[in-house]
Amino acid sequence: MSLKGKCGVVTGSTSGIGLGIARALAGAGVNVMLNGLGDALEIEKIRSKLEAEFSVRVLYSDADMTRPGEIKAMIEKTFAELGGLDILVNNAGIQHVDAVDAFPDEKWDQIIAINLSSAFHTTKHALAIMKDSGWGRIINIASVHGLSASPFKSAYIAAKHGVIGLTKTVALEVAEQNITANAICPGYVKTPLVEAQIPDTARIKGISEAEVIRDVMLARQPTKEFVGVDEVAAFALFLCSDDAKSITGAALNIDGGWMTL
Repeated sequence: MSLKGKCGVVTGSTSGIGLGIARALAGAGVNVMLNGLGDALEIEKIRSKLEAEFSVRVLYSDADMTRPGEIKAMIEKTFAELGGLDILVNNAGIQHVDAVDAFPDEKWDQIIAINLSSAFHTTKHALAIMKDSGWGRIINIASVHGLSASPFKSAYIAAKHGVIGLTKTVALEVAEQNITANAICPGYVKTPLVEAQIPDTARIKGISEAEVIRDVMLARQPTKEFVGVDEVAAFALFLCSDDAKSITGAALNIDGGWMTL
């Protein structure tokens, strides 16, 4: 698939699913704005490697996804330096595991800001550019937790349900303008975010980390396997193609059968 010359932003793309999607887009000829946290030298290695390997332009923004002004500046920088903004992937996310009555207020606010509100702010500013060009693809990385619930993840689940609602609303608003908006809902993907949950969940439940993986994380995935980052990236790439132009407003599972239970 070729998307040569298109330009995209992928939030939370210095590791995990976001980096996988950024790599897939670069491989299809997309100039990419990376965003996320991490060691500056390591991020520069990632950026330069993608640029050299795929002969596309790859930039990096350290925009804080809790700060609307920095998000706006990132979108403006993408347009100014890459020459467009055709693809927006909202992937940035954090997690905290705790019971509702013990959940820290600041963690709730931070998760809602990064996992939900940032997608609103990026979309708000990207849409004007997409409307002017007459083409756009918005992909929000939600979760099966946007469609169902689990205990101890109140903020994350509230945010992911909100992401799906936002996706549907945006899709309806731009349905006649050759812009699509979809949410991908992965099951458990073994990313740094998921790996960080394992010891926390073990602590809360009083079980071993191996039991967390077997009896908590993968208990509801009939395949009993983590979803691959490459699978999610390939799915996102397909949604950017013209073959997917009639897919919009959808919450699309890639969950090893989780939602069939």
